[in-house]
Amino acid sequence: MAGSTGVSAGVRPRQDVRFCRSADGITIAYAVHGSGPPLVIDSCWLSHLQYDWESPVWRHYLTELGKVATVYRFDERGHGLSDRNVHDHSLEARVADLEAVVEHAGLDRFAILAMSQGGPVAVEYVVRHPERVTRLAFYGAHPGPSALDLPEDEELDHTFHQLIKVGWERPTPEFRRVFTYLMIPGATEEQMGWLDELQRRAVTADIAIIAREQRGRANVGHLLGDVAVPTLVLHSLRDRMNNFEYARFIASHIPGARLVALDSDNHIVLEAEPAWPVFVREVTEFLADDATTGGALGADPREILSARELEVLALAAQGHDNAAIAAELSLSVRTVERHLQNSYDKLDLHGKAARAGAVSRLLAAG
Repeated sequence: MAGSTGVSAGVRPRQDVRFCRSADGITIAYAVHGSGPPLVIDSCWLSHLQYDWESPVWRHYLTELGKVATVYRFDERGHGLSDRNVHDHSLEARVADLEAVVEHAGLDRFAILAMSQGGPVAVEYVVRHPERVTRLAFYGAHPGPSALDLPEDEELDHTFHQLIKVGWERPTPEFRRVFTYLMIPGATEEQMGWLDELQRRAVTADIAIIAREQRGRANVGHLLGDVAVPTLVLHSLRDRMNNFEYARFIASHIPGARLVALDSDNHIVLEAEPAWPVFVREVTEFLADDATTGGALGADPREILSARELEVLALAAQGHDNAAIAAELSLSVRTVERHLQNSYDKLDLHGKAARAGAVSRLLAAG
C-alpha cells in the first residue's frame, strides 16, 4: 500500500509511505524519498513519518540525506504510523521489523544509518546479513545501555519512566520538556516545542514505558567485533541522552571503524550549528562509494537490480503491461508495481518517463 504526504514548510521532496507486515503480523509503516544509492535509517524511538517532515528539528536531515541517497525510514512498532498498541519490543521483534521493511522494499544491497536506540538492531542485522549491507553508520547510538557501566543511566531510566507515567499525555509539556532538554539543550523555543509535541504524537505513555523497558535489555556489545563492513561512528561530544563513551566503545570494538566527534551539546545536531555541515560532509563522503557502484546514472541494471526485478523489467521491455507480467510470473499486480518502483529508485529514474528509461537502460546493457 502506498501514498504520498502533503507539503509543510516550503516545498519538500515527494515521500511515498508504504506498509508491510513483520514476522508476528504487526504492521510497520515505512517511507521512501530522495534519489541515489539506498540508505535504510534505523531510527530512534521517537518518530512519525509524516510529522517529522514538519519538524524544525528533523527536516534538515531528511532534506540533505535525500540529496545523496534514496532514503528508507520506518516508524518503530508502537510508534507513528505503525501499529500502536504493541507490547513486544524485544530486540528479536525489532530486527524482524527491519528485515520486513528491507524485504518489502526489495532491497538487495544497501547502507544503514543507525540512530540512537537503533544501534543494537542495526548491529544484529549486519551480523546476520553481512552480504546485504554495504556500509554502516552510527549516529548518537549505543550498542545497548548495559554495554557500559554508567551508573547514571539506571537512575535516568527510573526517572524517565516516572515522568512518562505522570506527564507524557498531559496537554501541557512540562514533564516532556525534560526529555526535550536532554536531547536538544541548545535549541530554540520553537524547536523544543516541536519535540515536546512529537513525544505525545509518536507514542502513548503506556507503550513508551513498555518499549523503553524492553529496549533497555538489548545489548549487542559482544557482536561488535563481528561487524565486517565499513563503519562510521558520529556522535556529539556532549550528548546528554547517550554518553559519548558509547561512541568510543563502538568505534574501538568494530574493526576499522572511524570515529567522528561532533562539537555539539545536542543529541540531535541542529541545522544552525557548526557541527551540522560536518555531519553532512562525513555522511556524504561515506556513502560516495555506494553512489559510484549503485544507482548512479548510467550504471548497468544487471549489477544493481535483483533477479526478480530484472525478470519484471525484461518482460516490460518485451512490451508486457503490469497485468501480463503478473500473470507470467505468478505475482500480484501490486507486487509487480513494487518491483518496478524499486528498480526506478535504484536506477535514479523518476516521473512518467521512468519505465521507458529503465527499459532503455536494460536494453543498452545487452
